[in-house]
Amino acid sequence: MTQATIGKPVPDVELSLTSGKTARLSDYQGKILVLYFYPKASTPGCTQEGLDFKDAIHKFRRQSSVILGASRDSLKAQQNFRSKQAFPFDLVSDPDEQLCNAFDVIQLKNMYGKKVRGIVRSSFLIDQQGILRQEWRGVKVKEHVAEVLEAVKELKNKTA
Repeated sequence: MTQATIGKPVPDVELSLTSGKTARLSDYQGKILVLYFYPKASTPGCTQEGLDFKDAIHKFRRQSSVILGASRDSLKAQQNFRSKQAFPFDLVSDPDEQLCNAFDVIQLKNMYGKKVRGIVRSSFLIDQQGILRQEWRGVKVKEHVAEVLEAVKELKNKTA
């Protein structure tokens, strides 16, 4: 499978959504898509990041954009996470790492002195034609959503 590259169409990966549906990345063409990856559902940083997107959801929707959060957690874990936090957007369950690999977000990380494979917190901005326009890797949660929203607004203004 090809990897997502800025300026090129994103790979058309199938998504397993917390709404119980499956979709493909191509299904979001016509809207700006913010796809963010987080290491593990229901952990403090991942919860805060999701809550920050939740708090800004109306601002993103005004820009005709859709938010999807993704991790390697099971569909059940993702559904529980979404339900508990009342996220107004779908989460993607990617236990087979197909989506993670397409966006190259899995790396070796140090966890309590041991090397483990894990998701590096990352976000991607995909335009209405399905082309990757911007990426953030090694994201720090604080202020990140505001930065992504500004990039969405800039992209919307360029394509308006």
